This record gives sequence, structure tokens and C-alpha cells, in this order.
Amino acid sequence: MNTHFFADTSVLLGRSMRHIFRSVDTIITTAITPIALMLLFVYVFGGAIRTNTENYVNYLLPGIMLIAIASGIAYTAVRLFTDMQSGIFERFQSMPIARSSVLWAHVLTSMVANGLSLVIIVLVALLMGFRTSASVLDWLAVAGILALFTLALTWIAIIAGLSAKSVDGAGGFSYPLIFLPFISSAFVPTETMPGPVRWFAENQPVTSIVNTLQDLFAQRPVGGDIWVALAWCLGILVVSYAFATAAYKRQIA
Repeated sequence: MNTHFFADTSVLLGRSMRHIFRSVDTIITTAITPIALMLLFVYVFGGAIRTNTENYVNYLLPGIMLIAIASGIAYTAVRLFTDMQSGIFERFQSMPIARSSVLWAHVLTSMVANGLSLVIIVLVALLMGFRTSASVLDWLAVAGILALFTLALTWIAIIAGLSAKSVDGAGGFSYPLIFLPFISSAFVPTETMPGPVRWFAENQPVTSIVNTLQDLFAQRPVGGDIWVALAWCLGILVVSYAFATAAYKRQIA
């Protein structure tokens, strides 16, 4: 690895973050749709949904946070695709910088931008009545799981950004990921679902992550869900990282 990897990544991260802060509407836009869904489900559908919780927003928030992350990574793919089309990649390759730092700058930008969106969503949830007895360690665990989930999905976004033929194609990959929480325990308990749908909901990654976050916020024992959630996140991360780096090598070959 290039000895200047960290310095190069830091410089490129600063470049990406300047773009983010010059267009803060990107972060706000990423947060708006999840917030609108949270408002809709709490104030329109919440009274008809039985979740065995006193406040539906407490039950709903983890799923909304995952939807926000799935939405936010689409911008990572678009930013990467735009850089490729503008010729900036070729310019970077002609400079004495670590090649992997170009990708890692986009990945870290995604982590920061999605983190800011999640903070906005949590603040709105607090205004809507979200309350938690979670300890500092519980919050750190929540932050760690969300960061790992964001990292895993961001590398999927890197694959899309490197492989897409158009801007719409770069961002469009995220739609199935945004839809996935709707077929999980994020909005209603899986026990209320019909057989095949329930089986799918209980055996896809979002449900174990949502269940873990709900338990941490409520200070309940997390049980085996946390290990399933971590296994899904790490598995997705390893596979997506391998495919992303292979796609990047093809692009710069």
C-alpha cells in the first residue's frame, strides 16, 4: 500500500466534503423522504397498527434510519459516476497518489453524509415523541451497527457507480434496497404477515438489524439477532468490497 494512502485519502475526502457542504440540500433531500414516511406512518397509519409499544415512533425509527441509509448511498454512486465521466479519474491516475484512496474518499464521504442525515432524522423523531432508555453503550452499539450497515451498502454503491452507463443507472440500484425494509419487521411485526411473506421477512438482513436496534433502544436483551445482523453486514461488506475493487481495477487498467 502506498505510504501516502492516509494523507491522499484525507485530501480527497476534503474535496468530496466541500462538494457536500456546498450543496447541503443533498443531505436534507436524503432525510426528507424518510421523515415524510415517518410522519405518514405515525400520524396516519400508526393508530391502526398494533406493535405492543406505547409509542409507534419508537417501533418505527430503526426502519426509517435504514431507509435513509439506503437512499443516501445512491448519491455516492452518482458522485462516483460523475467523477468518472468528468475525466477526473484519469487526472488522478496521472498523479503520484494511492489509487485506492480515490474510492475510500467516496466511501468516507458517504459515511459522513449519511451520519448527518441520521442525526436530522433522530432529532425529528424526538420532536414526534421518540423516547429511549438506552444507555451510552447502547447508543454506541446502535451507531456501530448503523455505521457497519452504511459501509456495507456504500461498497455496493461503489460497484454501481463504476459500472453504470448513465446517471439514472448509477442511482437506480438503490430502489430495491429502499424497498427491503417494507418487507421486514420495520413497520409491523412479522407475526402478522402471511406465510411466504413472513418467511422472507424473517430471513432477510433488515429484520435482524431492525430487531437489534429496537431492543437496544428499549434496553431489552438483544439475543441472537445482533449476531445475525453483524453476520449479514460483514458478509455484504466482504462480497461488495471484493466486487468493487475488481471493478475499479478494470476501470483503471
